[in-house]
Amino acid sequence: MQLEIRDVRKAFRPNALTALDGVTFTIETGQFVTLIGPSGSGKSTLCNLIAGLLPPDSGDIRLEGRSISSKPGHVAYMPQRDLLLPWRSVLENAILGPEIAGQPRPEARRRARELLPLFGLEGFADSLPAQLSGGMRQRVALLRTFLQDKGLMVLDEPFGALDALTRRDLQGWLLKIWDELRPTILFVTHDVREAALLADRVLVLSPRPGRIVADVPIRSPRPRQDSDDAFIAVQMHLLRVMGVSESR
Repeated sequence: MQLEIRDVRKAFRPNALTALDGVTFTIETGQFVTLIGPSGSGKSTLCNLIAGLLPPDSGDIRLEGRSISSKPGHVAYMPQRDLLLPWRSVLENAILGPEIAGQPRPEARRRARELLPLFGLEGFADSLPAQLSGGMRQRVALLRTFLQDKGLMVLDEPFGALDALTRRDLQGWLLKIWDELRPTILFVTHDVREAALLADRVLVLSPRPGRIVADVPIRSPRPRQDSDDAFIAVQMHLLRVMGVSESR
């Protein structure tokens, strides 16, 4: 699904703190786009606006040409925490979105079971969240997000709390899922390497108030290697755009 953000502004009262100002960009159907920016630049605020959980003060958010501003339920949104319900099994957590949307439970359970192997969860349908590793919990949360069948997935730093090895494993796994199923993805991260590794394009937000200061296409073929000169050059360019010294 095509997403259009048109001149969006958002401020928070009572101190009238402007989080986002004049944010404009388009994501085409099937693209994998990452969003980076310094802490406090409005990345999570933008996710909440796209998900319809916050109203923009001005501007518009459009999905397939129709306004979804202040209208929740049109995109599949995964916040930073997995938010799994501890008393529900892997399968029951995965079908929470379809269940809330009114889909018949037998159909939701059937589809979730079919996708468990693709999401690396085969054999864990009846396990509780407390029995899972951090990486597996994120897989469950991503499966739950995908099962919402919204066409656009907004993922707010889904791997941010994971250790480096688990994070790298899940990055490769997510690319495999995207390549096979081709949802449109907006993926928020604070990690320049992760942004360049995953994306077709990288959007860069300025310090608050957040504005798009760069829209960088990533032309290196996947899978991308840390030793590849073009991949390294893209990361250095993104750091320069963000005002970060390359010597760090």
